[in-house]
Amino acid sequence: MELTLPYIAASVFLLLVAFKFLSQKIHHSRPNIPPSPPSLPVIGHLHLLHRPLHRTFHNLSETLGPIFSLRFGSRLVVVISSSPGAEECFTKNDIVLANRPHGTIGKYLDYKYTTVVSSPYGDHWRNLRRLMSLEIFSTNRLNAFLSIRRDEIRHLLRQLHQKSSADFTKVEMKSKLYGLTFNIIVRMIAGKRYYGDDLEDSAEAAEFRELVSKAFEYGGSWNAADYVPVLGWIDYKGFEKNLAKFHKRLDLIFQGLIDERRRDESKNTMIDHLLSLQESQPEYYTDTIIKGLISVMILAGTDTSAATLEWAMSFLVNHPQVLQKARAEVDAHVGQDRLIDEHDLQELPYLQAIISETMRLCPPAPLLVPHMSSDDCTIGGYNIPRDTILMVNAWAIHRDPKVWDDPTSFKPERFESREVEAHKLMPFGFGRRACPGAGLAQRVVGLALGSLIQCFQWERVGEDPVDLTEGSGLTMPKVEPLETMCKARDIMKKVLSGGVNDA
Repeated sequence: MELTLPYIAASVFLLLVAFKFLSQKIHHSRPNIPPSPPSLPVIGHLHLLHRPLHRTFHNLSETLGPIFSLRFGSRLVVVISSSPGAEECFTKNDIVLANRPHGTIGKYLDYKYTTVVSSPYGDHWRNLRRLMSLEIFSTNRLNAFLSIRRDEIRHLLRQLHQKSSADFTKVEMKSKLYGLTFNIIVRMIAGKRYYGDDLEDSAEAAEFRELVSKAFEYGGSWNAADYVPVLGWIDYKGFEKNLAKFHKRLDLIFQGLIDERRRDESKNTMIDHLLSLQESQPEYYTDTIIKGLISVMILAGTDTSAATLEWAMSFLVNHPQVLQKARAEVDAHVGQDRLIDEHDLQELPYLQAIISETMRLCPPAPLLVPHMSSDDCTIGGYNIPRDTILMVNAWAIHRDPKVWDDPTSFKPERFESREVEAHKLMPFGFGRRACPGAGLAQRVVGLALGSLIQCFQWERVGEDPVDLTEGSGLTMPKVEPLETMCKARDIMKKVLSGGVNDA
């Protein structure tokens, strides 16, 4: 029989109707699944996804409720947008939800799901988590790298002073803050600077910056073939082929860092410490495991802290009374005879409140890293089947009027007099798979922001407030990079002359 165009069209239509019928039948065979909007055959609700996703999910939750479900092609996804729902996920159901969904990006960037971020819950993950908590991000280890954080912040202060020593000057902050956090992390890992002046190898630095920037792009993207498997058979748009080529380049540069540390005898970087563990347990601490740790520390520890600093500075110049109060606190406790140091941070509650309020309004991960259920469970009275992808909208929870008074306003004072429960404020996640690097991030952001407040005056470029529109990306960047007016305070003369000490 000749396959005419009308015959083919009718066949496709019947297949789509059958798929829709079967999907609904499967859905209804599992009673009490969270509510969902109408879906399309094959793709489910993928057509509803618009960036930024946290706002799309928030809009859906206003219609469907704080717990709802979506179909990403063949995968069931449940989105949590309430504090009680998040608490239930990461207390009662913490172990059941301790797995991660697997996808094409994790296959490459996470070294076949062997990193602490993407590995399945089990012995390997526990070993990595213990390593990061007790060795890499322990208090003693972070204290050992304090001089790096001090040094890089002084680099930034000098850079700003060059333009603002005499009068207010317009400065672009995004690139400077990213260079700060990037250099801190990479110096801790490998003892190298890849941003700024006096680089050991400018060509290597440029390549490294390019590859990490591309890795962020991949990390913020998604592959349709992970949800519509038929697209994987044809490698839709060559996504996996291009990702594999990119990862090969990134892997080579990570391997180069490891090999370079093997030849160096200084033994004072994180890679050196990991190589010493490799000597005692070579079968476990392989180069691949070390490269996975390097990848996680760079990708999770640079852009997040830089974005938080940029948002904090944006809020401060838009709220000069808050900036003035923060400066008065720093001046009263630290003065103008020495630079603020990390041990001062615990004595600066208002500065800490500013950081908490910034992370509430602009969390470094507005959607927490997805979880996946390893067994059937219940959340909010709904049945959650095994292998469901679970996403927590931290951004929505942080702005929930049931949890926060005047939730969209920037009010650091809300954090001055009360402790906040973890399921209400979760900038670093919640539960057993929360970010192990939270302590380092708090040190970097606190010391950098305190130094900028202590050493410079800040004003808006014009009369209009700084644009706070959010862009797309894992760390919710600003659409418009922050530009602000900056003028050095008198303490900068002492910094440049060496007349201040780190106390």
